[in-house]
Amino acid sequence: MNEIRNFCVIAHIDHGKSTLSDRLLEFTQTISERDMTNQALDDMDLERERGITIKSHAIQLYYEHLDGKKYTFNLIDTPGHVDFSYEVSRSIAACEGALLLVDASQGIQAQTISNLYLAIEHDLEIIPVLNKVDMESAQIEEVSDQVIDLLGCELEDIIHASGKTGIGIQDIMTAVVNRIPAPQGSDDLPLQALIFDSMFNPFRGVIAYFRIINGVMRKNEKIRFVNTGNEYNADEIGVLQMDMVPKKELRSGDVGYIITGIKVSAEIKVGDTITSVDRPCESGIEGFELVKPMVFAGLFPIDNDDFEDLRDSLEKLQLNDASLVFEPETSIALGFGFRCGFLGMLHLEIIQERLSREFDQEVITTVPNVSYYAYTKKGAELLINTPNDLPDPTTLDRVEEPYINAQIISKPEYIGAIMTLCMEKRGNLLKQTYLTTERVELTFDLPLAEIVFDFYDRLKSISRGYASFDYAPTGYKPSDLVKLDIKLNGESVDALSSLVHRDKADSFGRKICKKLKELLPRQQFMIAIQAAIGAKIIARETISALRKDVTAKCYGGDITRKRKLLEKQKKGKKKMRSIGNVEVPQKAFLQVLKLD
Repeated sequence: MNEIRNFCVIAHIDHGKSTLSDRLLEFTQTISERDMTNQALDDMDLERERGITIKSHAIQLYYEHLDGKKYTFNLIDTPGHVDFSYEVSRSIAACEGALLLVDASQGIQAQTISNLYLAIEHDLEIIPVLNKVDMESAQIEEVSDQVIDLLGCELEDIIHASGKTGIGIQDIMTAVVNRIPAPQGSDDLPLQALIFDSMFNPFRGVIAYFRIINGVMRKNEKIRFVNTGNEYNADEIGVLQMDMVPKKELRSGDVGYIITGIKVSAEIKVGDTITSVDRPCESGIEGFELVKPMVFAGLFPIDNDDFEDLRDSLEKLQLNDASLVFEPETSIALGFGFRCGFLGMLHLEIIQERLSREFDQEVITTVPNVSYYAYTKKGAELLINTPNDLPDPTTLDRVEEPYINAQIISKPEYIGAIMTLCMEKRGNLLKQTYLTTERVELTFDLPLAEIVFDFYDRLKSISRGYASFDYAPTGYKPSDLVKLDIKLNGESVDALSSLVHRDKADSFGRKICKKLKELLPRQQFMIAIQAAIGAKIIARETISALRKDVTAKCYGGDITRKRKLLEKQKKGKKKMRSIGNVEVPQKAFLQVLKLD
């Protein structure tokens, strides 16, 4: 066990985690030159296209140290975007150390700090690495000072590296051996293994990735999942390299995979503990946090017959992405579908894209919102996940909405624009700290609902890409919220309903009405698009009817001839409007979400 090191790579988005992992794979000859590709560990097309890591990736490396000793490294490459921080927390739970990457040209950013705190909470040994030191824009001395201020380490503890050219890879390997402690645990104790990830293989069923804390796991032995209580046979166990490598047994400190032939996704829970049936451990492993979805949206199949297929697809996707939460719901406009919980808007976008690519499921998404608590005058507490759950205003006492603590790190020249944006989003400035002369940290108290839509995009554009953003939930506070209904010819479209703050309801209603006027196809009859709060209409747009030129045949004679034809047409349009049905195309649902 002294020759095992378990560590993960953590950093802000785009600081070069996957590229550095590529160099580590090359250095230890885990992957041959012929098979080498950029972002070798990112196995999804989506990850390569966007240049981001969506899933954590575990891999085993074998390294011969300078003194001739052979070591086994279990490396986990993690995502950097704030929406995938749950993946990072799971990876950290399976490690003893972390490489904290900081881009030498960008410096410390918001996600660097939040990932660092996650690692410190789990008592991980932190190795600071200054990446991209070969770039012309690298500010090595300044960024080194920032790292020393943040970590309280010595200047010589910081490793200079480049994921592109391979500078400093040997130093990183030496630091991993010397600084990161070997796993603590005993082969003699009963088996205890933490499941930190899982995936679905259509041929072999559910594959669980685990880290053994204590004990020995052998092939074909009877095992039990502590939380679900289910018992299985360990058909195959092994370690994770570029492919899965089967082994006869795995010991404490090892990271590996297990195949038990489970076909039902609900039977494996990420964060569960595996133990032996013959000699079970007394309790499961503690300290593994459950996911808390931030943003909720309805996903509905375009054709209602695809409902069961969509359920299967979401269950398989949930195995691969444990932060996805869903439950069935129905909508008058869209039929049967699912209410899904996501960690943010990028997460929602990625899930939609993966459903389309991996499972061939095209879905309609409703307006994303967050969950609220409503309190009635009788004192009952109700959880509100959709605007339609809100009780009648006459029985409602108050509504509480979730607030977050938002950390924004930027250059001082953008402070004014960032403050204006946050004030517009009903935020309060809590504190302002200068990390260095060129870097300021602003902390805001913000309602979560305000950052769901376009906050991140706008923050990036006003700061020219310099501002970095991270948030943590702080709790619920009372708020003046109203339900905004969108009506087409007097009929409410429940999929477009939303809960908004009273001050913003007018402008938000007008925006949606204008957008729908552009998106809805014209019909043979006039369509009235209205935004309403209760019975009060606050905005209206009208799509005029498509009309045939009925007066074309009148080329002379009295004006009454034309008038008679137009009156006849008007009666026909009126009759058509009373029986006409307005179909909202799927494109309109998707476009309404992208309000400016």
